[in-house]
Amino acid sequence: MKTLIISVDMGEPDYQAHAEEFVMLATGAGAVIADVVVAKRSKPDAAYFIGSGKVEEAVRIAEAHEVELILFDHPLSPAQQRNLERQFNRRVVDRVALILDIFALRAQSHEGKLQVELAQLQHLSTRLTRLWTHLERQQGGIGIRGPGESQLELDRRMIGDKVRKLRERLEKVQRQRATQRRARMRSSTLTVALVGYTNAGKSTLFNALTRANAYAADQLFATLDPTTRKIWIEGTGQVVVSDTVGFIRDLPPALIAAFRATLEETVHADLLLHVVDASSPQRDEQIHEVHKVLDDIGAAQIPRVLVYNKIDQAGFEPRIERDEHGKILRVFVSALERVGLDYLREAIAESGQLSESNAFNVQNLQLE
Repeated sequence: MKTLIISVDMGEPDYQAHAEEFVMLATGAGAVIADVVVAKRSKPDAAYFIGSGKVEEAVRIAEAHEVELILFDHPLSPAQQRNLERQFNRRVVDRVALILDIFALRAQSHEGKLQVELAQLQHLSTRLTRLWTHLERQQGGIGIRGPGESQLELDRRMIGDKVRKLRERLEKVQRQRATQRRARMRSSTLTVALVGYTNAGKSTLFNALTRANAYAADQLFATLDPTTRKIWIEGTGQVVVSDTVGFIRDLPPALIAAFRATLEETVHADLLLHVVDASSPQRDEQIHEVHKVLDDIGAAQIPRVLVYNKIDQAGFEPRIERDEHGKILRVFVSALERVGLDYLREAIAESGQLSESNAFNVQNLQLE
């Protein structure tokens, strides 16, 4: 779908990384980017988020390129979205809706689809005052996958009924997961969850560790559905390893809430392996964003080890780094090249032994 991106520079030091990430999100959703309009603002405009002059410029560019869709790299209020759609006479999709769309595209499991639909309906419920007539003629595409056109005619009451039913079904899934976790706790099995920024290589590392075949690709949000496998690690025995959805800056709160059942695999883990893309210039900012989400979901106190992945691209050697007390700080690996995995298994085994004695206290430091 031919698309115009409107990127807003609010003066943040990480604006360029934010803009590049949004382009990756757009292409991952299937957008064909015709052009990017950059608007500089000190604060959002109440009516359009960007100024009216920049809107006029963007409308001319959209018409010149004959684009079908406008993608906005910030969350928009319902009023701002409605006003922009009137000016462009085209569908406008903001950052939240784009992420929801990618989730709808990638979710494979029954649980994942339920979670995506719940988040989409909650997002839609705030926008029921929009004029849907032009959208009803659309044949699908970015921003209206999942519930899509069939949901556009629903009034607030019908959406509320659907949301309640979805929540009931997800609660059933949560109870099933809780039963599985209690069984693992009774068997004293160490549980490890891979967490990290999206596209840090978690699924590739999961496959390398477990010899599984989980979907892995060089794109944002390649993994949405949690995958769990058992592995044997010398010195610890059976270990349950879970691959989880990747985090991203400004992750919509509705998504965190809707994916609570998935993220509970993280909250109830004995150890978190925080996978970092060692080759990314924004790795320190990405570490910070992951820490924020872990705080939000109640996982801040779970022991964790930083795993610097993609060292084949970053020029680091495989190794374990410890502090002055001998505690593990970081492990350096390449999941793709399967280098450094023995160090990672050693770190898991050591962490498991310390966890059993309730004395494990991993510190999280960034590369200087």
